[in-house]
Amino acid sequence: MTICLLAVAGVLTMSAQSSVYDFKVKDDAGKDVSLADYKGKVLLIVNTATRCGFTPQYKDLEAIYEKYRSEGLEILDFPCNQFGQQAPGTIQEIHQFCTLNYNVKFPQFDKIEVNGANAHPLYNWLKKGNDIKWNFTKFLISRDGRILKRYEPRDKMSDVEADVMMEVNPVLSNIMARRSIRQYLDKPVEHEKLEVVVRAGINAPSGMNAQPWIVRVVEDQKLIADVNEVYKKANAEQVSRDKNFKNMFRNAPNLICVCTPAKGGGELDAGLLGENMMLAAQSIGLGTCCLGGPVRWLNTNADAKFFLDRLDIPEGYKLNYILAIGYPDEQPDAKPRDASKAKFIQ
Repeated sequence: MTICLLAVAGVLTMSAQSSVYDFKVKDDAGKDVSLADYKGKVLLIVNTATRCGFTPQYKDLEAIYEKYRSEGLEILDFPCNQFGQQAPGTIQEIHQFCTLNYNVKFPQFDKIEVNGANAHPLYNWLKKGNDIKWNFTKFLISRDGRILKRYEPRDKMSDVEADVMMEVNPVLSNIMARRSIRQYLDKPVEHEKLEVVVRAGINAPSGMNAQPWIVRVVEDQKLIADVNEVYKKANAEQVSRDKNFKNMFRNAPNLICVCTPAKGGGELDAGLLGENMMLAAQSIGLGTCCLGGPVRWLNTNADAKFFLDRLDIPEGYKLNYILAIGYPDEQPDAKPRDASKAKFIQ
């Protein structure tokens, strides 16, 4: 009974701690250090050992640290003697070994356990029930304290460095953080922010600088509500099945409508325009979702013609896609990407 209660308490503690900043650790002098001190940094957390076949990874880790520390990277080293007793000695002895042999400059903390009943709470949170297999397991943490990726000891250090680079570079990290948002707060986006997003969009490249797009930003909440009522009547059964339904545009409070030539052409350029706008929105705290379904419905439903009329689309153009845009009310995880689809011809 006592064991069960302790287990439940451990689960509750872990669930209450949703960020790396919720934890405290001891430094090499035994003093408490709050990981909140590292807010805004990209973190690579690793359990290490000085007498392991993977110990030479210290050299690779230090090289990554030297390359990216000025861009906001911190590597946090936690020696652990649980795997083959390959981290003997005091933390001071370990620190001396690493300094002399690998010129390590990143922070090294007091020895800890990462598995079992005495595992440090930080590692209970990091591993999420999947025990650490061996020395030099690594965790990449975002600037806002979330776990991004776990690396096993045999994973390529070049892959670790590539992911670090993606996080410390603000443009690349913005790309990696963007998700399609389908739930939004009931809060229209300020006009000034919509202007910024559109300005980023129209600065996208286009063939021969033709700029074959027309952009219409819908801020009129009544217009969205009116066309949504038409949609609900035409799709009553579908709407009734969606308990989160607010409007036909993935519940977004604002819309960016992109038009291209009716006879075809301009689709590639319009795609570049849209990607610029979605990334710009992400960078200022907004969410987006690229929509095709509502476009097909609007283009074929006579009762919705008033909506297209209000967009004032010039003759010779058609509505191509709509970007739902607003303040996110969800934080979806990234969907898996198939890296094997990219090949390098060398």
